[in-house]
Amino acid sequence: MRKVTFKKKTEAIEMNELFSIEFLRNPYPTYAYLRSNQPVMYMEPLQTWSVFQYDHVKSVLFDHANFSSEHRLKPKDPDPASVADHADNTDSSAGGFSLITLDPPRHTQLRSLVSKAFTPKAIAALEPRIAELTHELLDKVSASGEMDLIGDFSYPLPVIVIAEMLGIPSGDREQFKHWSDEVVASADNFAGEQSSEAADARSAMDDYFRSIIAQRRLNPQDDLISALIAAEDAQHHLSEKDILSFCALLLVAGNETTTNLIGNAVRSLLDHPEQLQKLREQPELLPSAIEEVLRYRSPLQAMFRTAARDVEIGGQKIRAGSRVVAWMGAANHDEQKFEDAGTFDITRSPNPHIAFGHGLHFCLGAPLARLEAKVALEAILERLPDLARANQEPLTPARGFIVHGVSSLPLTFTKTPARGGS
Repeated sequence: MRKVTFKKKTEAIEMNELFSIEFLRNPYPTYAYLRSNQPVMYMEPLQTWSVFQYDHVKSVLFDHANFSSEHRLKPKDPDPASVADHADNTDSSAGGFSLITLDPPRHTQLRSLVSKAFTPKAIAALEPRIAELTHELLDKVSASGEMDLIGDFSYPLPVIVIAEMLGIPSGDREQFKHWSDEVVASADNFAGEQSSEAADARSAMDDYFRSIIAQRRLNPQDDLISALIAAEDAQHHLSEKDILSFCALLLVAGNETTTNLIGNAVRSLLDHPEQLQKLREQPELLPSAIEEVLRYRSPLQAMFRTAARDVEIGGQKIRAGSRVVAWMGAANHDEQKFEDAGTFDITRSPNPHIAFGHGLHFCLGAPLARLEAKVALEAILERLPDLARANQEPLTPARGFIVHGVSSLPLTFTKTPARGGS
């Protein structure tokens, strides 16, 4: 990545430092400096703006009239009507329509169709199956007294859930992981372009889902892909490209978010044993603890927008067509919004974090991620006594700055028999 120097009073941060492994492990000291000294910052060689303070980030995420989710807007186009027309007619061949890269009205139409699969009733109905899968995964490791939380548990759980929702074999999850890793890593590209690896992964993913869609057109099943094919709302319907895009989004975003939420939760609790003890003594605090994990170690650190017109924020004028990065991970540590923001407190209330975004693009899968985390953490706390890090070696961060988590988290615990075992 090109080297970028940010002017500071006493020192300079270069791009290779900003996205170093140290930053990916712990970005929060850098965020704190930038919130105080360069809360709205322009990266000249990348021609990209970044915002770090809570109010600015929330505004960028919420104000779709000024900050579009579409990354191919015509530069310096001040006419919001033409912006909307352009977004609504964007060529989807380079990656397909996606809920996260569309503006109204098309975003509203698509979201209203797919949201039927994410109603509170629909999500609640998944809890017994999520619990069953959780215990099956723990049964495989409980008698050994050790596990890699990510590889053995927090990665396969959401992938199996999503695979079953879509109606595809969970045995293909290793292939899903490869596709997901490549697409997520490419999301770091400030220019909004895919790497060749990500393009290949997305192409293979689309081919895979295209085959499933063809099968479901001939033989509908009780699954989400069949429901999407059948979906109709007034004159609006989902095209094959819309369905492909939603399948990819659900697979990638749902997988990464929940995997890192569970991993970050266990890591945070082990790093703060007094909070872990408090949670064991007061299990009713688990929902609050999950919200604090979402704030303290947000699984999704940043989102991209494009200025739809010339706009001023934080005293800086951002030109129409400019790319803008809204750093949610920085916003969730803003001392102006959260008292003792650097403290992990599972009783924090209120906790108005924006880990799942804000406004029109608030994460559709947030209730599912919260439910999976709740079921998973309840089972881990119940079934894995004396839980601890297997070693104190530095953890390897997940790929890319968009997501925040670790690729592996070795744990030890007191051996227990599998459920129903002796």
